[in-house]
Amino acid sequence: MGGPRIILYTGKGGVGKTSVAAATARLCAREGLRTVVLSTDPAHSLSDSLGARLGADPTPVGERLWGQEVQAQREMEAHWSAVSRWLGQLLADRGMLDITAEELTVPPGMDELFSLLQIKRHHDAGEFDVVIVDCAPTGETLRLLSFPDVARWWLEKVFPWERRVVAAARPLARTFLDVPLPGDDVFADVQRLVRNLVAMSEILSDRERASIRLVMNPDRMVILEAQRTFTYLSLYGYLTDAVVVNRIFPEEVAGGYFGPWRERQREHLALVEEGFAPVPVLKARYFGEEVAGPQMLDRLAAELYGERRPAEVMHSELAMGIESAGGRSTLRLPVPFAARGDVRLRRIGQELVVQVGREKRTIMLPAALARRRPAGARLDGGTLEVTFEDDRAERAAAPA
Repeated sequence: MGGPRIILYTGKGGVGKTSVAAATARLCAREGLRTVVLSTDPAHSLSDSLGARLGADPTPVGERLWGQEVQAQREMEAHWSAVSRWLGQLLADRGMLDITAEELTVPPGMDELFSLLQIKRHHDAGEFDVVIVDCAPTGETLRLLSFPDVARWWLEKVFPWERRVVAAARPLARTFLDVPLPGDDVFADVQRLVRNLVAMSEILSDRERASIRLVMNPDRMVILEAQRTFTYLSLYGYLTDAVVVNRIFPEEVAGGYFGPWRERQREHLALVEEGFAPVPVLKARYFGEEVAGPQMLDRLAAELYGERRPAEVMHSELAMGIESAGGRSTLRLPVPFAARGDVRLRRIGQELVVQVGREKRTIMLPAALARRRPAGARLDGGTLEVTFEDDRAERAAAPA
């Protein structure tokens, strides 16, 4: 497909995601790549991290380096104004306060979605070699980009008919209903959004150019949430090419006050290696001072990447895939560690523990599979296939 290298950093709030994105951007620029780092997180802290005042458009912050704090309100006004006006009027006519009505015209997550459309603009403009995105602390918005086939079908099959039906019904609505039907400007906003969704999905699904990196601390709850995001990203066809574990206590604290915490972190790091294998794990220590400004960001980048090139695609395979048919679903995942040995499965809540010989892997199941029963597993040419059965389908098919 071509275009710039695109790297999205996401993770739970407070794990140092912005610092990691800013450090990566500085290192990319020092390696001679025209780099823009942009924040789509409404709680912007990229300016503080870089030590420079940023605007809604790319702002130069160094040689070959630009920073940008995307303003969601401006993006929504550019892409969603007609829909917002129509919904706002509809709600206001029903007696809702103007401010409340305005808030309800933007579905949850939509503001970040519009901010992410900046990626498409940078991709199409071709002004940068690398686009680094500091995402909001959730992977939920990426789900909105994960249904290109459905979006195309709606755009090509449903949209033209829906528009004609509404146009035909508008005179009747004025006469018999006290409901303003959407006009052509509303349909234009929706159609433009769907087209952008399709285009964004294609850009982010290009595994040679785009990838996502999950940032976490060595804390069990944070790791489990990252695993869940990792699973969904894989199932939606988005590549996670590295995971970042930030703020690891160094060896110097062993035996002191933080010694027990460091031991727990060691256990949790083993969980990371197990749960995200074979994706590379980048690690950085806990620094004794705030990671902000050029000097500290460069120290962080040196810790994370060492001899690695920060813009390289560090892992090129999706972690897993799913196929479903006849009430049975098959989860397929590469297991390069598995050669010979019996396959054993154990489920704990939404976690599936797979053991092949002496090697073990923990998988955070998507909600749909977590409700099904593991029925069997087998190794096939370095790929583990785990079959799940839907007990409800079996009960429905059973003779009375």
